[in-house]
Amino acid sequence: MQAGVTKRKVSEMKFPDARLIVFARAPEAGKAKTRLIPALGAAGAAALHSRLVTHTLTTVTNAALCPVQLWCAPDTMHPFFDDCKKKSPVTLHQQQGSDLGERMAHAMNHNLQQGFHSVIIGTDCPALSATDFEQAFTYLQNDNDIALAPAHDGGYVLLGLTRFSEKLFSDIQWGTGEVLTTTRERITTLQWSLAELKTFQDIDRPEDLHEAERLLGPVVRLAPHE
Repeated sequence: MQAGVTKRKVSEMKFPDARLIVFARAPEAGKAKTRLIPALGAAGAAALHSRLVTHTLTTVTNAALCPVQLWCAPDTMHPFFDDCKKKSPVTLHQQQGSDLGERMAHAMNHNLQQGFHSVIIGTDCPALSATDFEQAFTYLQNDNDIALAPAHDGGYVLLGLTRFSEKLFSDIQWGTGEVLTTTRERITTLQWSLAELKTFQDIDRPEDLHEAERLLGPVVRLAPHE
């Protein structure tokens, strides 16, 4: 078990009837953080992705607010995810669906059908803290249908639900600046109660690397062909 990571009984956690879902892709060169390849090279982008995943898992498991699920792509058998499970108290699950919306919908519905309030995050926002996760779960516990943390680029870095609707995940142009606006419009149509956290910066593009270095330390930049 990784030093500092808390392994606590579910009954001792603050939100035992909730689940925190972390979505992550294996850090394979050329397939991870592709928008950063021009700045970091394929290997450098994959290395940063690996650091982001590790940082996120350390943050959420140290918080010990509820059980943590790591939803993996392309599958749970990748050695990287086996290593994550050895170092952090997480369960592994395979992402399922043809696009991000379908994969998120499947994971959220999997937990909501079992009666668990659920929060889903990626690994691109190292600024998210235990306090932010606790705030999101508190919003859900206090009868809000949705908790949402906007991103500066027009997306969001955290979504929490107490109920499910495919409208929140279908026919959305993922990876564009319209995600947040479209999601808010869908929430209004559903007439669900929404509580928002502060706005965060995620690490997706070369101009975001200063934020990564502020939070994680120096980022290795390799030639694009490496």
